Amino acid sequence: MPQLQTVLGQLNTAFARDNIKKLADQREAFAPGKPLAAGVVVHAKMALHDKWNEYLKQVPQSMQEALRSTIYHALSTTPPTQITFAWAPGYDFELTMWHAPDTRTTKGGITVLIKSRYPDDAHPLQDEPAHGT
Repeated sequence: MPQLQTVLGQLNTAFARDNIKKLADQREAFAPGKPLAAGVVVHAKMALHDKWNEYLKQVPQSMQEALRSTIYHALSTTPPTQITFAWAPGYDFELTMWHAPDTRTTKGGITVLIKSRYPDDAHPLQDEPAHGT
């Protein structure tokens, strides 16, 4: 999905070695209780801001919270921990994360893989009544 790839490219630039220290100064935007769509990286004036926020609203709240807390943690370490974001198509929402440790010769980091349907591809069960209703 080109829109997601574009936004994730912006996130990867912001969370990369050369920029993450500036982002760490704004880590409270990702503090507990804050929404994931903080507008810190994908600003309201950016062309894909509205589409990105629409997509984030589709992401299950449990995954939003996992992402928010991972970002907050990464921005709270000294030095801040780099994060790489990736997206792949999937049937349901999936979230996979791994954390490579620092070594004597290389800096580690967190990788986040989000899988979901294409944003405009409605889930076939989307209009089904909730269980027990």
